[in-house]
Amino acid sequence: MQANDRPRTFHLTVAYDGTEYCGWQVQPEQRSIQSELERVIRPLAGRPVRVLGSGRTDAGVHAIGQVARCVLPAWKANTVALQRAINSKLPNDIRVKAVRETRERFHPIADATGKQYQYLVQVGGSRDPFANRFVNRVGGPIDHSAMQSAAAKFVGRHDFKAFQGTGAERPSTVRTIHLARWIPRVATGPTGAELEGEHWCFEIDGEGFLYNMVRNLMGTMLEVGRGKKPLDWIDEVLASRDRKMAGPTAPPQGLFLCRVDYPDEVFQVEEPDVIE
Repeated sequence: MQANDRPRTFHLTVAYDGTEYCGWQVQPEQRSIQSELERVIRPLAGRPVRVLGSGRTDAGVHAIGQVARCVLPAWKANTVALQRAINSKLPNDIRVKAVRETRERFHPIADATGKQYQYLVQVGGSRDPFANRFVNRVGGPIDHSAMQSAAAKFVGRHDFKAFQGTGAERPSTVRTIHLARWIPRVATGPTGAELEGEHWCFEIDGEGFLYNMVRNLMGTMLEVGRGKKPLDWIDEVLASRDRKMAGPTAPPQGLFLCRVDYPDEVFQVEEPDVIE
């Protein structure tokens, strides 16, 4: 096989506004991020192609750094050309931010070593028509010190079964969280004017996450921040392993998948055998 005739595997970093989509995963008769990417990449591959993501995001959830894999059987140009070719046909609310070639056996789920999510919250103030699709607006007051203490309880290795959504159960619900914190932020509108209310970002890094885990953590922390539950209740929820013990699932629009981490060896491309 000639070197330039071999199938090539690519790592795509994808950003999207998830408001108008049913989520990442292909669904019958609905628009999804996965289906839009497959529609655009199919002519480049010359055949139907499956674009595999690092995980599924729900309807209304956004991404700054989702990762997807595609395999092209005979792409001869460089990664910049592939990025341009894909972006030229995508709708305005989806963008491929970067393309890297990977080893042939790259798997965006199995090879991932960590992820980062952020969840944006507005406390009080009027609802902004432009920011509304990217932030969860809640009523105040909120005890931010209690929210910070609640977030700290999730750091470490725990069984998060009480925070797993139904419909995507995993063999193990134990996960390691490296960082969980609340960060104050300044939010502005399209003209640069500062938005009303207090604006906060919940940032969480971990080795992996269960289905709906971050949104369920959010709903639980808000129960503490509003004074409806004491801080020690978090420990009881974790120990219970019972979804009904935790708080409600927070709305999707404040959630962003920001980053997916991989070891360097994923990007060490194997040199093919060349037949003279």
